[in-house]
Amino acid sequence: MPVIVLEARDFTSPLFIVRTLEILSSCTVFSLVASLESKDTSSSSFGIFRIFCMFTWCFFFVLTLLIHLLNTIQFHSLIPVSWKNLTVTVAVLGALMCFSSSVIFPWMVMDHQKVSARAVAAAVISGFTALVYASEFFVLRGQADEQRGYMGSTPGLLKTLQLWGGVQMIPLVVIVFDLNVGVQPWQILVSCTSYGVCVLMSLVTLVVILGDFAGRCLLPFDRFLASFSLIGVLLYMMATVICLTKILQLNGQKTNQGNHTELVIMETVVSSITLLAYTVDLAFSIKLLCDRSHM
Repeated sequence: MPVIVLEARDFTSPLFIVRTLEILSSCTVFSLVASLESKDTSSSSFGIFRIFCMFTWCFFFVLTLLIHLLNTIQFHSLIPVSWKNLTVTVAVLGALMCFSSSVIFPWMVMDHQKVSARAVAAAVISGFTALVYASEFFVLRGQADEQRGYMGSTPGLLKTLQLWGGVQMIPLVVIVFDLNVGVQPWQILVSCTSYGVCVLMSLVTLVVILGDFAGRCLLPFDRFLASFSLIGVLLYMMATVICLTKILQLNGQKTNQGNHTELVIMETVVSSITLLAYTVDLAFSIKLLCDRSHM
């Protein structure tokens, strides 16, 4: 059982300050958005994006609060996870997810015909929350090498980016499927399968790393990661081509599908970024395998 020994400097450390700001800002932003009236629209896309943003702020508020409390009372050693990998993963993923919400909320959720001060404040505070999470990452990155963990390295950051890309696809695919305009069913099926498999692989990789299960894998861990990266490259390459095809199909239609085209363009951009992350990660994995084969 750890002994709780708190000093004044523990409450003035950069890590304590940034995590406190994360909790306060995320709590403030989802409270402001919860007090807003929903936009009156016949499409469910705005409601889905609103739920996505609210889930992001609430989820990271709860997760950061738990991490902050456990670290303050020094009980984190009792948690059966790799603490250094968990904290840096939450910091990076929180920065990416809050940044996405900071873009989606003013663009798709905020009522531009009746802009309120609370909506503007929520958008600004959401952007501030993303900056605070990014600041936590840089604070953790400045620690000693043995305290950073694998997720603080470049391959670990790429895997966090891959998970972020897969999570962003969930509301986009649901909305495109709900609109069902100019998109073939097989395109939606292939895209959903590709995104779902990649998200599952990212979650499995994260569980293995956070639980320190690398030594229990049937395959060597470096080959395990290389195979996942290769599968991700192939699946996202196929999904990106389908996204480009959907853009051409929507542009070729005579009806006005401006909003629908914007959603598909957003899906294409996120898919391309995630494809780039998988490609670079695959290059790192191949380099690691080659270096170990020559040892």
